[in-house]
This record gives sequence, structure tokens and C-alpha cells, in this order.
Amino acid sequence: MRPLVIVPTYNERDNIIPFITAVLATHPALHVLIVDDNSPDGTGPLADQLADQTGRVWVVHRPGKQGLGTAYIAGFKFALERDYDRVVTMDADFSHRPEDLPRLLEAADTNDLVIGSRAVSGGRVEGWPLSRHIVSKGGSLYARLLLGLPIHDCTGGFKCLRRSALEALDLELLRSNGYGFSVEVNYACAQAGLRIVEIPIVFPDRTRGASKMSSGIVVEAATLVLRLRLGGQPVALRADQGSPAALSGFAASARGDGRG
Repeated sequence: MRPLVIVPTYNERDNIIPFITAVLATHPALHVLIVDDNSPDGTGPLADQLADQTGRVWVVHRPGKQGLGTAYIAGFKFALERDYDRVVTMDADFSHRPEDLPRLLEAADTNDLVIGSRAVSGGRVEGWPLSRHIVSKGGSLYARLLLGLPIHDCTGGFKCLRRSALEALDLELLRSNGYGFSVEVNYACAQAGLRIVEIPIVFPDRTRGASKMSSGIVVEAATLVLRLRLGGQPVALRADQGSPAALSGFAASARGDGRG
């Protein structure tokens, strides 16, 4: 196994060193790619320090804040070019707990897309106000109903993709740049008939640094779902992968953890 964890960063100075150190400790063959958007707080130099000290960390420095989606696309291309066979997407604020990472990697032995889910039995969020719960659960329900997704946590960003899933995607067609990116990737994988599983995770709210959530991110995600439903947004699949005309045929291959 050659796993790569992609970690986009913007102003994560207080989290970056302890978080990456904890991630690296979960698997001896694991590498990390940090995509930093020229963080004003100095996250980038700390990322370089980790790269120099560990030999298992790569850093991409971008000239300014370009968004979550483009950071992950850069990471996907990096993984494909360097023959990684498992790719994990994680936030650097410890909301995606490093201790859950081995279970995602293990589940990817038999699934193409593994979602760390807050919405199946055993999964939960800690420390959120009621408003955040409403936005998150409402967003997942909205995407699930409009797109027919057999996924409980449609907006969660903690996921592991096998190389087969990355190769099915047309990365140039991925358009969303906020948290709607997770919905867009989930939808494309489902349309391709890939094997999808959700495993429960605990999602604690960040304790250091500022949340990147905004009303603009919510609006972008809601608009994306509507465009996918109405056909105004192309499904991000290579031409030889599945048929975007219907969702029948993939539901049987998408499984929950058996408890939710």
C-alpha cells in the first residue's frame, strides 16, 4: 500500500505540526501532501520544516487563497503522477481525527470510496452549535434526495479513494471549490458504479484556529446540487466511465457500515 494524505491549509499554524505528526504515526508507509495557499500566519514555512525533518511530507505552495476544491485537485494529480494507490482527504484542524485513518485505509482494501461518516450509527459530531448541525444535516439530506445518493453523510470531507476511483474521475470537470466538492466527488463515484462504504467517525469541532465555513460556501454547494440534478453541471467522469444518465445500477454497490 502507498497511501497519500492530502491536507489543504490556510492559516493553520497552531495545528499543522501536531496534526501532521499524528497522521504520520498511523502508518509507516504513509506520505502527506500539504497544499498551502500562502497562509499569512506562516503555516507554509512550518510545512517546509516538516518536509525537511520527516522525508515523508511534500509541500505545494500556491500564491494565494484558491480554495479547497482546487487544492484537492492538485493533490489528486500529484498522487496519480507518483503512483500512490490510496488517497485520503483530511482537514488540518483535528476535526478529522488521525486515529480514524487506519480504519479508512483498511476499508479501502475492498471499496473504491470510503467515507468517514458522521451520520451512520456510531458516528457523531462534538461541540457544534445547533445551527451547524442544521446546515450539515440539511445539506446532506438535500443532496441525497435531489441526486439519489445512497450516502448518509454527503458533505463530509474525510474520505479515502482508491486509485481506481481517481482514474474514473475527469479532474478537469470538477468545478466546486468549497465543501460542495465532496458532494461532486461522491456523485461522480456513484455514477461510475464504484464501491462506496461509510464508516463511523467522531467529528470534534476545532479548538484552535478559525473555521472556514461561510454562507458563500453553503450557497455554492446548494447551487452545485441543483445544477447536477438539472444537468447544467457535467458529471466529473471520464468518457469511458459509467453513464451519467441514470443512477440505477450503483445503489447495490454502495453500502453503509451495517449499523446505520
